[in-house]
Amino acid sequence: MTGPGTSFGVELRRRRGAAGVSLAQLAVRVHYSKGYLSRIESGVKPPTAEVARYCDAALEADGALAALVPATRPRSADRPTGDAVPVDAVPMDEEGQVWDMQLADDGTFRLTVLSRRQALAAGGASLLGAMVATPGPRAAAAAARQPLDSYVSAFGHLRRMGQTTSPAVVLPMVVAQFCVLRGLATAAGGRRDRILLLAARHAEFVGWLAQECDDARAALWWTDRAVEMAEATGDREMAANALVRRAVIASYRDDAPQTIALARRAQDCGMVSPRIRALAALQEAQGHALAGDRASCERSLDQGTELMRAADAEAPGELTLGPTHTPDFAEAIRGWCYHDLGRSSAAAEILDPQLARIPRSSGRTFARFGARLALSQAAAGDVESACRLASDVVDAAVAVDSATVRTDLGRLVRTLARWSNKPAVCEVRVQLAEALTSPAY
Repeated sequence: MTGPGTSFGVELRRRRGAAGVSLAQLAVRVHYSKGYLSRIESGVKPPTAEVARYCDAALEADGALAALVPATRPRSADRPTGDAVPVDAVPMDEEGQVWDMQLADDGTFRLTVLSRRQALAAGGASLLGAMVATPGPRAAAAAARQPLDSYVSAFGHLRRMGQTTSPAVVLPMVVAQFCVLRGLATAAGGRRDRILLLAARHAEFVGWLAQECDDARAALWWTDRAVEMAEATGDREMAANALVRRAVIASYRDDAPQTIALARRAQDCGMVSPRIRALAALQEAQGHALAGDRASCERSLDQGTELMRAADAEAPGELTLGPTHTPDFAEAIRGWCYHDLGRSSAAAEILDPQLARIPRSSGRTFARFGARLALSQAAAGDVESACRLASDVVDAAVAVDSATVRTDLGRLVRTLARWSNKPAVCEVRVQLAEALTSPAY
């Protein structure tokens, strides 16, 4: 019986022999046991995408070994789906529209769009939700004349809240603000475009929050709404950013080809700022890293770093698209990519000083890159450092309840299992297991 695992094992043995590396030496380099690697070479044990990348880097195969094992998306904890209508299946009725936001006991978020007649027939607000309707003409006209500074300031506050608490808490507040702004735009006159752009920025943020709630479908739906509203004003920046957001979602599915293709499309968009092109180039680098293509990854990283330097010349504002809580985002992504390329020691060396620069007030960013640094340290064999850091990351991770952080924490649990007899590992694995099964998660 043959298959991808068998062909990988044969090629691994061939390349190892050509490089003059014994099985024991390879085991030391990749921090997997000699017996485990032997079973992979003989085809008894199928290789994971992760071990394929580590072996690829150790034998300098330039992605040839990694390409033999297609990545599969790690399974996240199941969440109850309930009976609410999926957000992307709701027909939109612009006149008399009411949005029923439902928060369940487990913190999950659901949205249903109803006509006024349906809402009245249902008896008003749902048990767990709040009814949010667009303002009436008189109220909208009065509010539309007011300065927009208060709405921008409130949005900045919501973004900061998103760094310290569960996205399920922040998400309905952003949706409510979006609904108000969309209603105001109808009575705004000459300020319509400014209000629509502000509403579009809220929709884009909702998409990000939905992804953090582990709802990729809703994330894409809201991202599309943001693009539609921005394009109505002649703005193309949001469309390019939406392609980057889609590339991010693809990368969390370990879909390297789709990540690369979407990131390249974003870079090809005309009239786009250096910041968005930088984010697109860095996302393309992550796609190349997942594919094990080190040379292409380095090229995209260098391009993204140069563009980000140009973008950093302008101070980020409340409405800035993309991450703003990482002091050197391009360098942090370089460390992220190096881990995915199997260069975990180099990744840890880059991520360690970057993490030290992230304030604890940016809890979500700290948890995100802290989990990735701990994962890099563990993969590089620095188990004690990984365990110490993991203990710090767990508290932040539980507070922010992030699906993307949870993905890396799950990988960390599996990586640390290779040293299950170490006391530090036993202790931190209990903490991680409790965190991943806590009510917040």
